[in-house]
Amino acid sequence: MTAQIEFCFDLSSPWTYLAFHNIRPLAARHGAAIRWTPILVGGVFNAANPSVYAARENASSPKFRHMGKILRDWAQWTGVELHFPAPWHPLKSIHAMRAACALEDDQAALERFAEAAFHAYFVEQRNLDDPAEITAVAGAIGMDGAALIAAANSQPVKDRLRANTDALVARGGYGSPSIFVGSTDMYFGNDQLPLVEQALKRAKGESIS
Repeated sequence: MTAQIEFCFDLSSPWTYLAFHNIRPLAARHGAAIRWTPILVGGVFNAANPSVYAARENASSPKFRHMGKILRDWAQWTGVELHFPAPWHPLKSIHAMRAACALEDDQAALERFAEAAFHAYFVEQRNLDDPAEITAVAGAIGMDGAALIAAANSQPVKDRLRANTDALVARGGYGSPSIFVGSTDMYFGNDQLPLVEQALKRAKGESIS
């Protein structure tokens, strides 16, 4: 039986960017399929983790500065190019996440778009709050960017993104990325990928040393 990972994500999170790159080889090692689920992390924070906003206001604290160092260390260790923060941080990601949600039924297309959008924001520092930039990112990978933006602005896609976000909160999620092995075994963030790997081994009945 193929193990299933669900990766609930928002394009604005640097930890999600790292996890997006790092979880794919991990899943491949274990023959696990990944389901990509777009959510709006601001909606999750508002409902389940409002303390994030207070932490951002204290960006000069030792803890906040050290987290920036750890983020850079993770990027270097895993070979993921990162230029952060961009001038637009924290990004208002609603346009980008609606575009991602418009692609959700075509998981391969969603993965390609997410990879390109992550690169645009975390390497090229482009403003993904600008629909014109999203159009350009989509066009560069052979998609019809104008059509994607039109779909993203449709009411069914807006409703779907809201429903995905509400569903994650109902399942106990509190940020991005929220990662599920099976339907209920939840992990959070790039740092917990070793635990995701352990869960995949358990799901396959492998011994865990």
